Amino acid sequence: MSVSGVILAMVIVGVTGCLIGFFLCIASEKFKVEVDERETAIIGVLPGNNCGGCGYAGCSGLAAAIVKGEAPVNGCPVGGDPVAAKVGEIMGVAAEAGVRKVAFVKCAGTCDKAKNKYNYTGVEDCTAMAFVPGGGAKACNFGCMGYGSCVKACPFDAIHVIDGIAKVDKEACKACGKCIEACPRNLIEFIPYDAKFAVACSSKDKGKDVMAVCDTGCIGCKLCEKNCPRDAVHVEDNIAHIDQEKCIKCSICAQKCPKKVILQLSGKPIVAKADKPKEQSA
Repeated sequence: MSVSGVILAMVIVGVTGCLIGFFLCIASEKFKVEVDERETAIIGVLPGNNCGGCGYAGCSGLAAAIVKGEAPVNGCPVGGDPVAAKVGEIMGVAAEAGVRKVAFVKCAGTCDKAKNKYNYTGVEDCTAMAFVPGGGAKACNFGCMGYGSCVKACPFDAIHVIDGIAKVDKEACKACGKCIEACPRNLIEFIPYDAKFAVACSSKDKGKDVMAVCDTGCIGCKLCEKNCPRDAVHVEDNIAHIDQEKCIKCSICAQKCPKKVILQLSGKPIVAKADKPKEQSA
């Protein structure tokens, strides 16, 4: 190849590159998406975990939704009230104080209380149990399988398997919802951080069937419902549910529960009070 041919090729490549760059600059200006400065500022104050607990695809998605008015300024469960206050300041609105939520595992079937159908040796993953005979070794088809799919999903190290069931450290929990999504048996729910009592069972079986597989499952006896002074406890589908908004933390439901499946989440353990002896007539 001659020198003139090499030079010509270099000129052609150079001119082509310049033309492409010129058209790319024009296209970038014509099709660029304007970003609201508030959106950038909000991204700067959000935690940056991109956990999806807000319901959007990461912190940038939430920031865009807040600016558009599609999400509240306190929409980040991880940041809580401090971050909500900063976002509210950016948006020029007052941030309402939100109720802090934490995850709670609705199962108390520890190794010594829950029965097994057989000894299982294999992949330790709750989701994989759908392909194992009988849905896994645990006799209760509603209980925690204890293989830690929720543990692997939690980005804050707030949940661990202890004595065969998952338990949440409420101080570390940020209510991102990852554990709820990961649990194939839907055993995990959000409750208020300051909740004092919760039902640690999810079984919908009748009492006799529950007792056959677990020593501490809810048997649907309704003693908690009948004795609650504020109508905060109801038994539906053979399982007790506590309305945390109505609950006055009196502990009567926990005292009356014969299976002790209504747990006190903090403070001293509940001890059933003895009934007062009836006065004998003279």
